[in-house]
Amino acid sequence: MTAEPTLEKTATNGIRTALGLGGALSVILGIVILVWPGKTAMVVTAIIAIYAIVAGLVYAGMGIFATGKGGWSRVGHVLLGVLYVVAGIVAFSNLGLAALALAVFLGILVGIMWVIEGVVALSTLDLAPSRGWTIFYAIISIIAGVTLLFSPLWGAVVLWWLIGISAVVMGIIQIGRAFSFGK
Repeated sequence: MTAEPTLEKTATNGIRTALGLGGALSVILGIVILVWPGKTAMVVTAIIAIYAIVAGLVYAGMGIFATGKGGWSRVGHVLLGVLYVVAGIVAFSNLGLAALALAVFLGILVGIMWVIEGVVALSTLDLAPSRGWTIFYAIISIIAGVTLLFSPLWGAVVLWWLIGISAVVMGIIQIGRAFSFGK
């Protein structure tokens, strides 16, 4: 005579399994980033290039086959599609260089966002409950953003390492949660 597990027990086991698998995948991803940072960046770049090619084909198809759209809309979709496909092919032609360009672009983008975030924090100073912490945050944000703008590749490498370390740490915590969930 076997007892059927309750719905609650089945749901708890499913959540525990999902937490454990998610944590294990996070640890593996983090280790891969830390052990092979360049190769992992190229894999990420390849995934983005594949996305660009697929999106380009979809846009081109929309432009070619969407009879309900006007002429300029169709032309725009086809041109956007061609642009995406070309970008994907160019990225695949030299994944290392494309990964480097993507890293520099993201470093510059994050630098600009941090500078803007610091300026916005200063602009809302009169609404802040703690002016001291707001000023401190704004100064750190602006300094970090300017530093990243002057060395975007170095900053992107540091951010990539932080992603790897965070993935390992968070994955370990997630696995711990899987063992303790529902107990």
